Amino acid sequence: MDGDLGSRRRCALGGAVFAVCMAGTTLPTPLYGLYQEKFGFSELTVTVVYAVYAFGVIGVLLLAGNVSDTVGRRPVLWWGLGFAAASAVCFLCATALGWLYAGRLLSGLSAGLFTGAATAYVMELAPRGGASRATFVATAANMGGLGCGPLLAGVLAQYAPWPLYLPFAVHLALVACAAAVLLGLPETVRERRPPATVRPGRPSLPPSVRTVFGPAAAASFVGFALFGVFTSVSPAFLAQSLDVRDHAVSGLVVALAFFASTAGQLAVGRVGVRRSLPLGCAGLLAGLALLAGALHWELLALVVLSAVVGGAAQGLAFRGALSAVAAASAPDRRAAVISALFVVAYTGISVPVIGVGLLAEPMGLEGAGLVFIACMAVLVSSAGVYLLRRPVPAPKAETEAETEAEAEAEAERSG
Repeated sequence: MDGDLGSRRRCALGGAVFAVCMAGTTLPTPLYGLYQEKFGFSELTVTVVYAVYAFGVIGVLLLAGNVSDTVGRRPVLWWGLGFAAASAVCFLCATALGWLYAGRLLSGLSAGLFTGAATAYVMELAPRGGASRATFVATAANMGGLGCGPLLAGVLAQYAPWPLYLPFAVHLALVACAAAVLLGLPETVRERRPPATVRPGRPSLPPSVRTVFGPAAAASFVGFALFGVFTSVSPAFLAQSLDVRDHAVSGLVVALAFFASTAGQLAVGRVGVRRSLPLGCAGLLAGLALLAGALHWELLALVVLSAVVGGAAQGLAFRGALSAVAAASAPDRRAAVISALFVVAYTGISVPVIGVGLLAEPMGLEGAGLVFIACMAVLVSSAGVYLLRRPVPAPKAETEAETEAEAEAEAERSG
């Protein structure tokens, strides 16, 4: 019992470190309007600055997605915290646009190191039999941290002095606390090898994962694409179309999407992995429809609803995807497979966002957003239909639980 309590505590602390790192990646979201005023750049530049982060994530995942399987989880997380601190320093020193690019790139490198390694680390810190809870802790730390970033920055920018500096100073302090926590956590990779043995390679999936990975990746792509648009351009839409210039409000709207994602992830335990993916796709389609209505009628209520519905659906689909691919992966390949899933997800959070930025100049934010919504609706509808026809296999533990529940129900009927 004491051992399980200690394992749960370590799992929660690992999740806290994960959340601190991810909060830094969305910290600039409600501040982009202030940076536009300071440096005088266009909406396209906003989306490019945002996407630089995603390219940094993808680059790390492609080149070093499996590095923590080799050298251990903790060394990789140390590097991730170092890049997070360096990113905050760049924003604190920002006197020109180049500092923003550097800060976002470093933030992307940090997130790229953390996504696969920290997710696997939190799962491995959990007690035996706690895989489902650990998956929730990992994905909730990821999305919850992403939600805390814009909320923290928005509140500080609106109600505290030095709006372009104080949020990053606070995050630096949080990174220092996270480093202190990481010092007290154990390494979970038993057979570690020197860094010199790490070799970058093309993404590859074990045969046991491939049938699960395709539909899971499609749902993840659309969910992260929706988040990408919310994070990069929704503050500008709120200010330009709805005349909402309160930084705390714009930060809260973005944060709601990430917090709703956490709630959606929690629902997977009740819904089940097999049903969570198609239901998540249906919810994403509803979130896209609400966002289209918000853009067309320029209603704040619909923006909030689209954030909540789309965020919850994203969480439902993404935790289902993560659970499915993690359960199908061998322990020594888990971080690499998880990293491959995040490559697809972060492609979704970057490429469509740049497309919206390119279209925003000739069409305006509303027109560009509607084109994005139409494209994503086609993709998520296709993924949903595929998943209904070929559901992903349930993890072994879930299948056993369902079998036991069916046996109990049959016994009650017979009695």
